[in-house]
Amino acid sequence: MAQAPDRSTVSPNPASQDPVSPAPSQRKLEDRTKAVFILPAVFWILAFTVFPLLYALYTSFFSFRFGQINQFVGLQNFGRLFTDGNLHSDLRITLIFVASTVAVEMVLGFALALLLNQEMRGQNVLRAIMTLPLFATPVAVGYLGITIYLETNGPINTFIRALGGQGIPWLSHPVWALVAIIIIDIWQWTPFVFLVSLAGLQSLPQDLYEAAEVDGGAGWQLFRYITLPLMAPVLWLILLLRLVEAFKVFDIPTSLTLGGPGRATEVYSLYTYRTALRFFDHGYAAAQGFLLLFIVMLIVTLLYGRIRELYQEEA
Repeated sequence: MAQAPDRSTVSPNPASQDPVSPAPSQRKLEDRTKAVFILPAVFWILAFTVFPLLYALYTSFFSFRFGQINQFVGLQNFGRLFTDGNLHSDLRITLIFVASTVAVEMVLGFALALLLNQEMRGQNVLRAIMTLPLFATPVAVGYLGITIYLETNGPINTFIRALGGQGIPWLSHPVWALVAIIIIDIWQWTPFVFLVSLAGLQSLPQDLYEAAEVDGGAGWQLFRYITLPLMAPVLWLILLLRLVEAFKVFDIPTSLTLGGPGRATEVYSLYTYRTALRFFDHGYAAAQGFLLLFIVMLIVTLLYGRIRELYQEEA
């Protein structure tokens, strides 16, 4: 009689034990495929982010003029930041611009989002119209503002005179020139706040509102105790994005007033641009750039901490 083979001595098939695990050759192919897709992003970050940042840091330690390194000056360029009166004046103008524009944009954009979140006739058309300023080129808007703010026969002053008032010296008075830039920035970036706020409002759970209405809540109470707390993380995120973008403003002041009259509308980025490409003091311009980077990073750190706390409270 034939004897049955001993199953304990039969070597198991590795493929039958773990059919999910890929073969070594297949794993290598997957790793190479991942590398092919990741390498362009890595190259982009290294070439256009890390390298310029490191080279700017290197430049800030030298007297770098007219495209040539003269001598090593250490922290001298950073020390000039504390004694440069023009820099302090431009930083003050930038802070006024940022505080004014962001505050108005946050309030106005959120209010418009609350309004257009209601059921009304033609709301889709109104929403589309509200987003149109976002697609305008800032430089083109600045040059268009020269015509709109024209003091002799511009449309704004013509309308004011038709009502019996006096024309406003929009681009020749230091205060009004800054106001003109602020108005244009508000016009262009309020739709951004509106768009993100509207998306946040439409994602809120409606069952909370229904339960609150059953308990007798309405109007201001719903806004105060439901809408505002739930929208707080979104609003803080919008505030973070707008603050970072507002500190970097350059195109509208440059195209509308070129920093004038005098230096009344010369924002920080425009002063850095002139330091590097008009006075050819590239080392000092690099130090100015790092000061702005430090200010923006400080703001991002503080606001990001607040946003994280809000999400942790919700969780």
